[in-house]
Amino acid sequence: MFKPLEGSTPTTTVPFLMEGRAVQAQPGEMLATALLRAGVDRFRETPVSGSPRGPLCLMGVCFDCLVQVNGRPNVQACMTPVEAGMVVQWQRGARSLQGDT
Repeated sequence: MFKPLEGSTPTTTVPFLMEGRAVQAQPGEMLATALLRAGVDRFRETPVSGSPRGPLCLMGVCFDCLVQVNGRPNVQACMTPVEAGMVVQWQRGARSLQGDT
C-alpha cells in the first residue's frame, strides 16, 4: 500500500526503537511513515475491545495513529518527525488527559 518513490534512497538514516525493535527512518520522515515502511501496522489498541488500530488519514485528523514516545502518551505519529534514539510503544487502552491521575 505505501512505498517510497523510485530514486528516493536515503544516504543517511535515523535509528529509533518500536516496541524494542530497531527501526531506521529517513531524515525528516514522520514517525507513522517510517513505521509503515518498516511493516508496522499496529499503533494502538482500542480501549473497549483491544482491537489493533493503525493510521488512517496521515494528516492529524483521525487520531488512529496515537503512540507513546519516550514515555509520553497520545502522540500522533503522523505529525511527529522521527528523532534519533526515540523509544516508541503502542498506545494501550484509553487516552488520558493531561492532569488525570
